[in-house]
Amino acid sequence: MAQQQQPRRVLRVAPPGRGGGGARAEAAGEEEAVFATVQAAVDAVPLGNRVRTVIRLAAGTYREPVYVAKTKNLVTLAGEAGLPEATVITWDNTATRIKHAQSSRVIGTGTFGCGTVIVEGEDFIAENITFENSAPQGSGQAVALRVTADRCAFYNCRFLGWQDTLYLHYGKQYLRDCYIEGNCDFIFGNSIALLEHCHIHCKSAGYITAHSRKSSSETTGYVFLRCIITGNGEAGYMFLGRPWGPFGRVVFAHTFMDRCIKPAGWHNWDRSENERTACFFEYRCSGPGFRPSNRVAWCRQLLDVEVENFLSHSFIDPDLDRPWLIQMMAIKELRGA
Repeated sequence: MAQQQQPRRVLRVAPPGRGGGGARAEAAGEEEAVFATVQAAVDAVPLGNRVRTVIRLAAGTYREPVYVAKTKNLVTLAGEAGLPEATVITWDNTATRIKHAQSSRVIGTGTFGCGTVIVEGEDFIAENITFENSAPQGSGQAVALRVTADRCAFYNCRFLGWQDTLYLHYGKQYLRDCYIEGNCDFIFGNSIALLEHCHIHCKSAGYITAHSRKSSSETTGYVFLRCIITGNGEAGYMFLGRPWGPFGRVVFAHTFMDRCIKPAGWHNWDRSENERTACFFEYRCSGPGFRPSNRVAWCRQLLDVEVENFLSHSFIDPDLDRPWLIQMMAIKELRGA
């Protein structure tokens, strides 16, 4: 029996410079409209949206900041070309210089408000998109994407920048087959995130992660499962992470580590007290950068009996009665069928 397709709305964004103007058309029973910018398409999503709304982006480079508000749920951004390199959303905000149509009262200030794309609407999906902050090296905090929303998924996306590239701030997120690059704290925040089959590229000396869990009672943390970490060819210049919050929690499992990873592996953010509380774990990793005998004494190599929860989707989707991730995957597979 064929799977019944759920109702959905389809909006299209014209290639950059081609215009759009909200013209409407019908295709395969789906309501469609064409817009000149990504933000215009997002703005067209009804407040309190209850229908999966797919915004299809033509190939091209969209030079604009994008804000998906809390009232814009169930939004999908999908690059029509199928390759994330072909569809790029880019802007050059930094924590000290924010250019945005939204006021700081809406998007925030500093690092929190400088994202090229800011997602606050729940149940967001992105496929085949590049999110870039084009601020040059040395610009300080310059976020490509901030996610402050629950139940979000990213498939075959790229996140480009230097410092603070990917801000997984709050909620639960799943990333698969994604590419993430940077140099300083370039995957950071306090969400619950599972990154599976992702490519982490270390452009220069710094730290991959900065997780900000503040107490042992929080269930937040980042898990990197079956990922690869690459560098610029040099050896021993990158830490796996440091605790932005004293109980920061990060796991690397079945991950290949290039020689760019420092033998010590982890940094205490120059606070010895963090060594008693930070939860930094590795499990059956490989590569020249995986040197467990040289790691700092306060990180741990997990045992088989300890790692089960981190190696499955239940880490970010623990409610068996109301699963969300399997529904996200079904939407993606249905669209690609």
